[in-house]
Amino acid sequence: MHAVTLIPGDGTGPEVTAAARLVIEAAGVPITWEEVQAGEAVMAKYGTPLPDYVLESLRRTRVGFKGPLTTPVGTGFRSVNVALRRELDLYANVRPARTYAGIKSRYEQVDLVVVRENTEDLYAGIEHMVGPDAAESIKIITRRASERIVRYACEYAVSHQRHKVTAVHKANIMKCTDGLFLEVARQVAGTYPQIEFEDRIVDNMCMQLVQKPERYDVLVMPNLYGDIVSDLCAGLVGGLGVVPGANIGAGAAVFEPVHGSSPKYAGQDKVNPTAMILSGVMMLEYLGEWEAARRIEEATAAVIREGKTVTYDLGGSAGTMAMAAAIAARV
Repeated sequence: MHAVTLIPGDGTGPEVTAAARLVIEAAGVPITWEEVQAGEAVMAKYGTPLPDYVLESLRRTRVGFKGPLTTPVGTGFRSVNVALRRELDLYANVRPARTYAGIKSRYEQVDLVVVRENTEDLYAGIEHMVGPDAAESIKIITRRASERIVRYACEYAVSHQRHKVTAVHKANIMKCTDGLFLEVARQVAGTYPQIEFEDRIVDNMCMQLVQKPERYDVLVMPNLYGDIVSDLCAGLVGGLGVVPGANIGAGAAVFEPVHGSSPKYAGQDKVNPTAMILSGVMMLEYLGEWEAARRIEEATAAVIREGKTVTYDLGGSAGTMAMAAAIAARV
């Protein structure tokens, strides 16, 4: 029996979470769900979107399944996601992006994985005003964090039968910070002779991905670039609604879709549950439930390919739960 902390999330989060749970339970995996609330729904009561009981639950179960949470822009609590990653040391953000037949895209056979360092870089939030008219943000890159994220990317490539890792950086300009990241990446990759290794400057990488994404496999990079490039990769395969995500540390992991909470669609039973369902696939793989994960992914791909019971963004008219029910029936 697996214990999993379930965080429904904000906006459309509870809907896509319920949809994914329906599909996961159809696979027959023995899971005890420990549901806890976080985000906007608890702000008024606790004065924080991340009450202590959420972290206590995650430290106990070591696995979280989380719907999207709303992050205020410009003011307020910086980010529940950033706080979770820091508190649990979830240093690896993993975002696969692959094309599925039936999803409109300009590309075919895209199969990329972005491995994003999750704990430092500009997302450490070390910033301050310099007088009334200037602001300064400090970029932190350490040898330890760089080494473990590149090693994670290489280990991921080995365990998932992938053949190439590309380190993404801006070391031509930021010679100390990104220079250190690139130096470490080359050193670590050198201990994996079975994997092809290369590096790309981030702006060139973005162009390359748009022109010839089929040439790339696993991409590893610092935090900010990872956030941007993973959304670019989502655009290659049909959008954020079909891209899953995982935040993984040495002893804990939280799985969540890449997309946001879309509060304007809350309660309308219309949003695409695919990203949340595929995040569940990643969670099952993490739990060692490989057969159930395979069945769910194949069922999801089949329903999308047929196009009969899919949401509006995939060209259909089905609701969130109807699409999930169709996938669950195939599972």
